[in-house]
Amino acid sequence: MKTQRTLYLFLFIAASFLGIKTSNAQGCVAIRHFSSCVGNTLESNLLGPGDIQIGSNYRYFRSFRHFRGTEEEPDRVANGSEVINHSHSWDFFLTYGITDRLYTSITIPTVINTRSSLYEHGREERNVTYSRGLADIRVGVGYWLFDLEKHQNGNLAVGLGLKLPTGNWNASDIFYNVGPEGGPQVRPVDQSIQPGDGGFGVTLDFQFYQKIAEKLFAYGGGFYLINPRETNGTRTFRETLSPILQNEAIMAVPDQYSIRAGVSQSFSNTISGSLGARYEGVPVKDLIGGNEGFRRPGNVLSIDPGIAFMKDNFSLNLNVPFAVRRERPQSVTDLQTQEATGNPRAGDAAFADYLINVGVSFRFPNKKVKVDPELMNEFSN
Repeated sequence: MKTQRTLYLFLFIAASFLGIKTSNAQGCVAIRHFSSCVGNTLESNLLGPGDIQIGSNYRYFRSFRHFRGTEEEPDRVANGSEVINHSHSWDFFLTYGITDRLYTSITIPTVINTRSSLYEHGREERNVTYSRGLADIRVGVGYWLFDLEKHQNGNLAVGLGLKLPTGNWNASDIFYNVGPEGGPQVRPVDQSIQPGDGGFGVTLDFQFYQKIAEKLFAYGGGFYLINPRETNGTRTFRETLSPILQNEAIMAVPDQYSIRAGVSQSFSNTISGSLGARYEGVPVKDLIGGNEGFRRPGNVLSIDPGIAFMKDNFSLNLNVPFAVRRERPQSVTDLQTQEATGNPRAGDAAFADYLINVGVSFRFPNKKVKVDPELMNEFSN
């Protein structure tokens, strides 16, 4: 009973972290939707043996501001040539407690994306391409390094996951003014709205929390996705825009990363708020494997405010990170083209101003134990 009571104390602590997600990129065209393989929230990973947590996380962004390096190109919006992505994604997850410290999780993501542009449709008129469906499923295990009952004020978990190539990485739609005699042609949609990337990946991640003062906690977490596959065979048609882009004719399967930290304040037994920062992106070069093929490397630094509600076994959280720094660095193919032509070459990417994350989850405890007022008073003290 004592162990179970302590566990539910931890659940309240975790709820104050707003259902912290270990990922969800800030809307850069360079960055596809991805979240950690071993559960999306701290509270879903604080489980007793046999406990089950199910839930869903929804994310939305609109990317339209173009950057080359860290410099914005405002003329793209002013002259109407910007690329506009609308991205909707839903992660459905289930986490199972194997022991008090060891847990396993599966995440099934789905996406609906649209992309509006001029340059992909002969630069004559703006048209929209679509993609939707199942994305890349993730499975993994995680482990809290310290005994949860003996370390009530702080702990650290590490995880290992596998990303499966279940999402379509060759989703196609109609492109106008680019086919034979200037007609329409079916082509793969842009890399940024492909549901999958076509590679098996391995994810390394961590998360922690630490009490600072009464009802005030620090939190953090992050992951790195290792994608060993170099390219996935999907054609970009970028070489049709210019012969110098021949080295970008096939899509790459890039790595991805995210790190996040902040502080959380409990306002009551059910409501809490937090303020943090997140840094995430796609690297110029992969940790393992080659770096050929087309990718848009990019990174975003965001301020991440949020609010959360938790009562009994139900939790609801909202985070709205907004970008304060965006960068689209020179890619490997940019550098190759620059060296071959002798002319400076640096591609651009479109980013969002903000991101909306909404998470909801419900816990099915192996043995139902209520958090009584005496326990909550113990936490408050």
